[in-house]
Amino acid sequence: MTEILFRAQSLLDRSRAVDFLGPLALRLYLVPVFWVAGTNKLDGMDNVIAWFGNPDWGLGLPFPALMAWLAVGAEVLGAVALLVGLGVRWFAVPLMITMLVAAFKVHWANGWQAVADPMSPWAGADVEAAMQRLDRAKSILREHGNYDWLTETGNFVVSNNGIEWAITYFVMLLALFFTGSGKLGLDHLVARRLAR
Repeated sequence: MTEILFRAQSLLDRSRAVDFLGPLALRLYLVPVFWVAGTNKLDGMDNVIAWFGNPDWGLGLPFPALMAWLAVGAEVLGAVALLVGLGVRWFAVPLMITMLVAAFKVHWANGWQAVADPMSPWAGADVEAAMQRLDRAKSILREHGNYDWLTETGNFVVSNNGIEWAITYFVMLLALFFTGSGKLGLDHLVARRLAR
């Protein structure tokens, strides 16, 4: 039994030859997330600034224009940095702050779940109402739409708009903050060149 464990550990140790795959996968996953978030904000910047500043129907943040532009800059420039692996640890910090603001100022009141799921142990109190809305929407689509075509590649869901995705992205960025870009990033090439 001990021999099997030693062999298994040896195989695991050899897998470190491709340890660049973890940071690369995290970076490439996050690129479109932040690119889309940032460029969508750019398309309606006046509305975003108003939403950032309004305490009644928005985030109620101080200096809304500055905060909105900082968020857009972090997201758009951060997406480019993640793509090429340059300044990954530096960009992870403002992106993590952006995710924390999103989680606690935007999504917190909706609980954990991003998508309403009554089977989840973290289903919020409103999950039954969400399921009633979903059933009604399906009924309308079955009666007045092409339901089979609409659902041939997936099911309809109700967005719960909880903190799940923001916290997931935060955790991914936290891992990149500690690991850096990995060997397939410009950070690694720059560090090797500077070491010479």
